Amino acid sequence: MDVVIRPIEKPDLKYINEIRHQPSVIDNTMALPSERIETTEHFFNSLSKDDHVMVAEINERVVGIATLEARSGKLRYSGNISLIVHEEFQGKKIGALLIDTLLEIADKHLGLIRLELDVNIQNEKAISLYKKKGFEIEGNLKKAHFSNGKFHDVIIMGRVREIFL
Repeated sequence: MDVVIRPIEKPDLKYINEIRHQPSVIDNTMALPSERIETTEHFFNSLSKDDHVMVAEINERVVGIATLEARSGKLRYSGNISLIVHEEFQGKKIGALLIDTLLEIADKHLGLIRLELDVNIQNEKAISLYKKKGFEIEGNLKKAHFSNGKFHDVIIMGRVREIFL
């Protein structure tokens, strides 16, 4: 399985919209089953120079997306990341490849020291992946995510690089 990791392009939006409608993605993210393609198009059209969005592609089909939002001002050495992978390709190292790409951008090209993310407490696979990539649990937001008629806690995770200038 040859995986290509590359920047997002407009033709990718139909695949991303499809991924956002999958039950596991809806359960673990802010995606809603009622989202229309216009929501994904708005996301794409509102990307700024500080947003670094990569997709994973297999056989010309997007199967995952990861975002790195670099912050500005006094927070300019930090960023926030997010990740979703198509259900068929979860557990096949796609998420790891996407995270590795974001970490390279953050570390080698942007000089970011701190990265943050949030994850549904029930998403044990994602939490395990993030821990393997150097993220640590920093906090817990009680009942912050509503999905399938229930409230779930959200874990805040962070990765801080020690830099000696």
